[in-house]
Amino acid sequence: MSGIKITWFTKLMFKLWPGFAMQRMARKMGISDPLFDEAQELFSRVRRVDILPSASGLRGFVVVLDRKTALYFYQDGDHFVYDGFEMGRYDKGDVTIFDNTKRNA
Repeated sequence: MSGIKITWFTKLMFKLWPGFAMQRMARKMGISDPLFDEAQELFSRVRRVDILPSASGLRGFVVVLDRKTALYFYQDGDHFVYDGFEMGRYDKGDVTIFDNTKRNA
């Protein structure tokens, strides 16, 4: 963010309309993308996010939104790929799921 001037108007917008201010900053930084706006719209309405390990036998995980919608991701080399979604009633996740992960320093 170095080199981006944050005006008094932008600071005011962060206090009053943080979502709109983030969109404005993204455009200034050259990373404006309609996909980010859609993600903001979706996740701003989600009250609960649970993360579960994949039960498919593949290396992956499940992100559950409001215990109603499951988003599936599986490993593809050095990253994860979205594999689709299902709807239903889901159990609570484990908030300690990332506690034992190693960080590359």
